[in-house]
Amino acid sequence: MPLKLYNTLSRKKEIFKPRKDKKVQMFVCGPTVYDYSHIGHARTYIAFDAITKYLLSIGYDVFYLQNITDLDDKILIRAKEKKMDPLELSREFADIYFEDMKSLNIRRVEYAFATKYIKAIIKQVEILMKKGYAYEIKSDGIYYDLKKFKDYGKLSRRSIKQAEDAVSRIDESIKKRNKGDFCLWKFAKPKEPKWKSPWGYGRPGWHIEDTAITETHFGSQYDIHGGARDLIFPHHDSEIAQMEAISGKKPMVKYWLHVGFLNVQGKKMSKSLGNFVTIRDLLNKYEPEIFRMFVFSTHYRSPINFTYPLLDQSRKSLERVYEFVDKIKSNKKEVSTRLDLKLVTLAKKEFTRYMENDFDTPRALGSIFNLIRKTNKLLDRNKLSTKEKKQIYSFLLGVDQIFGLGLKKKKETVDNKQIKKLVQEREQARLAKNWAKADEIRKKLKKMGVEVRDTDKGPKIKYIK
Repeated sequence: MPLKLYNTLSRKKEIFKPRKDKKVQMFVCGPTVYDYSHIGHARTYIAFDAITKYLLSIGYDVFYLQNITDLDDKILIRAKEKKMDPLELSREFADIYFEDMKSLNIRRVEYAFATKYIKAIIKQVEILMKKGYAYEIKSDGIYYDLKKFKDYGKLSRRSIKQAEDAVSRIDESIKKRNKGDFCLWKFAKPKEPKWKSPWGYGRPGWHIEDTAITETHFGSQYDIHGGARDLIFPHHDSEIAQMEAISGKKPMVKYWLHVGFLNVQGKKMSKSLGNFVTIRDLLNKYEPEIFRMFVFSTHYRSPINFTYPLLDQSRKSLERVYEFVDKIKSNKKEVSTRLDLKLVTLAKKEFTRYMENDFDTPRALGSIFNLIRKTNKLLDRNKLSTKEKKQIYSFLLGVDQIFGLGLKKKKETVDNKQIKKLVQEREQARLAKNWAKADEIRKKLKKMGVEVRDTDKGPKIKYIK
C-alpha cells in the first residue's frame, strides 16, 4: 500500500511522491520564542516527530527544518517588560524550547534562527519590489500588495475580499492599499534591533522569514510544509504569495500538513482562563511518554481535548504496554513445537496499513493492543516459542523508534516523580497519624495502578494491573 498524505491544498489524500526520489525536504513552522512553550506546541511537534521517524523507517532521507522566530512584536513587548535586550530574551527562551523538545524525546530537527537570514530576507523583498508585488509606505515599511497575486488564499480557500477581514497578526497601517496587505520589512523604531537595507534600517516582517529560510536550504520548491492549523491563514497563504511571486514556480510546496487544535478542558488554552499549561508544567507531573501516548491516541489532523483524567487513561494504556513487554521478556518457557501463528506478520501489516493512511496513529496503536491481547492469551497457555517472543519484542521496539514510548524503560519509571511524591506525602501523613489523608492518598495511588505496603523499613510500592 503506498503512503498517502492528506494535502490541505487539495483537500484530499494523495500518494506521497517526493520531488527527488527518496529525499524529503520538510519544513515545519517553529515557535516565536518570547515565553515558555505550551502543550499545544508539544502536540504539533510530537506529531511531526513521529511523521519524520516513520518516513525514516521506510527508507526516506528526511531533512527536517524548523524556524525559530527570534524577533517579533511579542518579543519586543516582553523584552521591554523585563528590561532586557530582545535578542537576549529570545535566545534564552529558545534554549528553554530546545530543552523542552529534548525532554519530549523529539530529535532530528535542524533549527534556523530568523535573524541569521537577514540578507536572504532583504533579497526576497528586493525581488518583490522589482516585480511590482510590494510597495513602500514612508516611515512605516515595505508591504505586499495582495491584489497583485491572484491566487492569494488558495490554501485557506479565502478570497482576497475575505482576506480583508483578517485579524490574525496582519500588520495595521492606515496607509495600506488593501486592509489585508502584510509587512515584509518594518522600518526601525528607537531602541529596536535593526539591520541596514536598501530602504533604510529596519527588521523583517513575520511571513518573509520562513520563505527566506526555506529558499536558502531547499530552493523555491520543496516537499512538505507543516504546522498548526491556525497558521493556514494568513501565515501560510502569505508564504505562498511571496515565494511563488518571487520564483514564478508553482506549487511552492507539494504537500501541506496541518495539526488540529489542542483545547484544555474543552476550551481554547488561555492564560486569562487559567487553563494555560506549559510543557514544563506538564513534565513536572507526567513522564513525556505518557503525553506522547495521549497525542498518538488522536489523529494528528483532529482536534484534541486535554484533561488530566484523559492523560491518566494514557498512562494506564502505556502501563499495559510496559507490563506486556516485561512479561514477554521474562517468559522463559519453551514449547516443544513452534506454532506458525504469524502474529507479528499480521501486526506489521495492520500497523503499516494505518500509518500509510495519512499517519493514522490511533488505529496503529489499536493494532499494537490487538497484538498484546492475542499474545497474552497464548503466553498464558504456553503456546509461543522463544523465537516468536523475540520477533514480537523486536517489532515493538521498531514501533517505539517511531512513537518514542520508552519501551526499554522499566514500567516503574512511568509517572515516577508524581508517585514518589505521593508516597512521601502519605508517609508523612501516616507518621502524623492523619489517617484520613493517608487513606485518601492510598486510594489515589491505587487508581494510578500502585499499591502501597507499610513495612518496618518504610513504605514499599507494587505496580498492579
